[in-house]
Amino acid sequence: MKDKAEALQLINDYAPEHLIVAVKDKKYFTKHVANAGSVFIGNNTPESAGDYASGTNHTLPTNGYARMYSGVSLDSFTKKITFQKISRKGLMNLGPVIETMAAAEQLIAHKNAVSIRLKHLKRKP
Repeated sequence: MKDKAEALQLINDYAPEHLIVAVKDKKYFTKHVANAGSVFIGNNTPESAGDYASGTNHTLPTNGYARMYSGVSLDSFTKKITFQKISRKGLMNLGPVIETMAAAEQLIAHKNAVSIRLKHLKRKP
């Protein structure tokens, strides 16, 4: 990608179901994302949190339909995007529960997305 605008255009054209924004200029990207199902902001916010802690995933549109539709709820006729950001302390508290739930469903990649982050956070002072 040549620049942020080009990356953002690709994101909005693709309309991902899940988008993790782990870049220095988070504010720019979160301000300009127009087509996504659920946006996870920062390194402490894995997609797995949306599956097991906040409940925003699993009802989201797939296959680029986030350009036109949002998740299933009472306001299904309104286009919306959810944005989530978990603090270091929040992930330290929620992480073990998310790991347990993901493991129970045998979704090891979801569990590992949290485990890797927790290992990294435990090493930092």
